[in-house]
Amino acid sequence: MWAESILHVDMDSFFVEVERLSHPDLRGRPVAVGGTGARGVIASASYEARSSGVSSAQPTSVALRLCPELVVVSPSHGLYGDVSARVFAIFNRFTPRVEGLSLDEAFLDVGGLRHHFGSAVAVGEEIRNVIRDEEGLPASVGVASTKFLAKLASKAAKPDGIKRIAKATELEFLHSLPVSELWGVGPATLAGLKRLGIESVGDLAGVPVETLESSLGRSQGAHLHSLANGRDDRRVEPDTGARQISVEETYAEDLQGRDLVESAVMAHAQRLATRLRRSGRKPRTISLKVRYDDFSTITRSRTVPFGVDTAREIFLVARELLGQVPADRPVRLLGIAGSSFEEGEPDQRLFEQDEQWSRVGRALGDVEDRFGTGKVTPARLMEWRAQSEDSMDD
Repeated sequence: MWAESILHVDMDSFFVEVERLSHPDLRGRPVAVGGTGARGVIASASYEARSSGVSSAQPTSVALRLCPELVVVSPSHGLYGDVSARVFAIFNRFTPRVEGLSLDEAFLDVGGLRHHFGSAVAVGEEIRNVIRDEEGLPASVGVASTKFLAKLASKAAKPDGIKRIAKATELEFLHSLPVSELWGVGPATLAGLKRLGIESVGDLAGVPVETLESSLGRSQGAHLHSLANGRDDRRVEPDTGARQISVEETYAEDLQGRDLVESAVMAHAQRLATRLRRSGRKPRTISLKVRYDDFSTITRSRTVPFGVDTAREIFLVARELLGQVPADRPVRLLGIAGSSFEEGEPDQRLFEQDEQWSRVGRALGDVEDRFGTGKVTPARLMEWRAQSEDSMDD
């Protein structure tokens, strides 16, 4: 049994690299994919652009001031979905245990390949080689014993590399990092940790959990203490066979206002519908998770008579749940999930009066399957997608 069997595969500057396949003249130049209008936002930046301070979720106007020679390319949404589907098909050739996080990254549990490869690193290298040979794209791979560490390893491997964090050196690697590297440490938490004199993950690991819980709240304090000490018991959960399929996002800037939060929920409903369609499963229970700027978290769930699998059905349930939580507080994280999966084909749908909408949802799914994710987008999400696009390309 390998001590480290979890991979985190992250496609480097995914949107930019896909565009470069069609426009090789962009290679070696600072390039960004994003909106070009007055309110345009960068979705993906090349490493040449990043060296000048350009980053995703940055206003295009700011990016151009930082890097006047920046080439800004408008997004080719459907193309990215097509390429992503082929990359995920490569993942599934190696292992069925693939947990997609977005179009351009996934966790893989490759422990079952120990009789075919000498190490998990060898698996990661082969995956990178196949992606390069078949799609012409670079990918960075992190190898570790936990999901959290594998994600940190892939970040350390960028660009276009592979890094293994050996089980015996996990704490040494972790404790040398700034505390801001921990998942869940945003500006507010970072300020609170600094007030306690905590600068590194090693500093955090040595603080009693009771002190952290008192300062940061019970849930957040316990969460960070576990990560700082290398504890992460989450398993790779493939969409097929998972007890729950979910999507969530922590926002760089808190969401303010009901309309903005509803738009974010709609975007999540679209993402969840895509994952459900890929898995062939229909949940009867929809859950909403809302985390506010003070890290307090509220979850609400509703179980409906029939399985739901279209973005509109999911959104209508999630919007109802959103009406049950406070709307006047800044939102740090949003997530929606589907569970209690329906067995077999139902003979009715949840919203029988909206059967026409259900047919529309299925037709949109067919469009995505044929032409790629993003070819058809609700008008309400046009600006939202331009600004976020899954906050990708870290």
